[in-house]
Amino acid sequence: MWMVFALLSSIFAALTAILAKIGIEGVNSNLATAIRTVVVLLMSWAMVFITNAQGGISTIAPKSWLFLILSGLATGASWLCYYKAIQIGEVSKVVPIDKLSIVLTIIFAVIFLNETVTTKSIAGCVLIGIGTLMMIL
Repeated sequence: MWMVFALLSSIFAALTAILAKIGIEGVNSNLATAIRTVVVLLMSWAMVFITNAQGGISTIAPKSWLFLILSGLATGASWLCYYKAIQIGEVSKVVPIDKLSIVLTIIFAVIFLNETVTTKSIAGCVLIGIGTLMMIL
């Protein structure tokens, strides 16, 4: 089932780039990011209440709070940079660079989470890097 959600995530991410590029025309990129964030916030909280998960707030450990907040700050910074990039650049070039996050995530997972990397993963990262260069040059 995780693969279905991952595929849906990919489809929605692709739509996000196209819809944002159309919607951001003539709009300050920071304002556009704020509008997007409010929509995501409302949708997220709606899902919390629909799934009756709001009771779990009181059981979240301080460490989890800290890292969820840091993750939110990283997401916000990513979105602000992404919206500025698609506003002034071509989506077909911005998105491949943005997806280099796959390579960086694997590197960070090895460094910070002590995850192991296979030869296949390394080859995939190299191919993603080469593919990104080919798409933006």
